Amino acid sequence: MNPLLLVIMIVFGIAAILTVIRIAIGPSILDRAVASDVLLTEVMCVLGADMAINHHTRTLPVLIVVAAVGVFGSIAVARYVARRDNGPS
Repeated sequence: MNPLLLVIMIVFGIAAILTVIRIAIGPSILDRAVASDVLLTEVMCVLGADMAINHHTRTLPVLIVVAAVGVFGSIAVARYVARRDNGPS
């Protein structure tokens, strides 16, 4: 394994652990949604770094699917929060 990739995975692994903690204890749904977006972004960064360091594009479809899931998930949470805030009191 490439030492640079190992360092990248360790740094992003620590960031992922902190993000999962934020998802678990986040006081509101928006905190959890932002943390899940950050986690998806971290996964995309690790996949992109792996592709750049090892000079391949095998994980590009996975990267695209993860990006699409992040976008659609953010839209779904935003619509849910908007409906909840605009509902009858």
